Amino acid sequence: MKLYKLIAIVGLSFPSLFASATMINWVDWQSSTANTATGELLVGSETVAVNVSSTSSFAFVQTGTGTDFWTGSAYTNGTVDNAPPASELIALNPGGTVTISFDQPITNVFFAINSWNNNTVTFDTPIVVDSSGAGYWGSGSADLNADSTGFQGVGELHGIILAEGDFSSISFSHTSENWHGFTLGVEALSTPPSVPAPATAVLLTALFVLMRRRNR
Repeated sequence: MKLYKLIAIVGLSFPSLFASATMINWVDWQSSTANTATGELLVGSETVAVNVSSTSSFAFVQTGTGTDFWTGSAYTNGTVDNAPPASELIALNPGGTVTISFDQPITNVFFAINSWNNNTVTFDTPIVVDSSGAGYWGSGSADLNADSTGFQGVGELHGIILAEGDFSSISFSHTSENWHGFTLGVEALSTPPSVPAPATAVLLTALFVLMRRRNR
């Protein structure tokens, strides 16, 4: 069997191996105090509780009502397929440290950010700028720091910041700026590596053997 035919069969049988767009499970924010917020993630059939605490007071928290600040192309011109739902946002003002915890481990945290203008941000884990562009207040960009654990907002930064890996909690510090908002979503629950199904293993083994023979 030709190599390209085998690759095509694998791709048709297991399209998720070749998918690029990512559907995000965004938080449904449900309640808040001056510096805490709670919400839920629906990941498949599982509900994950999300708790946020801040060392400084929030400017406001949206729990499904009010202005939709998640407009524009900034949130879907990277790998994310679906923008955050309308009127689900935590708005920060004074600088401080924000900690988010999950009641069960999750994989890959996507932060949607709104109007982080000239704000200096540092996470407790490496990050990637997944996308940026036009948003509710304009557009801007993010300059990553030397070790890729934070960024400096330039202009009216709107976009997606990705923290890759498995997390039970994640935190970031930010400087004062009026006002800058965020929400977050996850890609999946964190699960142990699974053994490939027999059909998958056979196809991948055949592909590996064929590639080795061609390279001799």
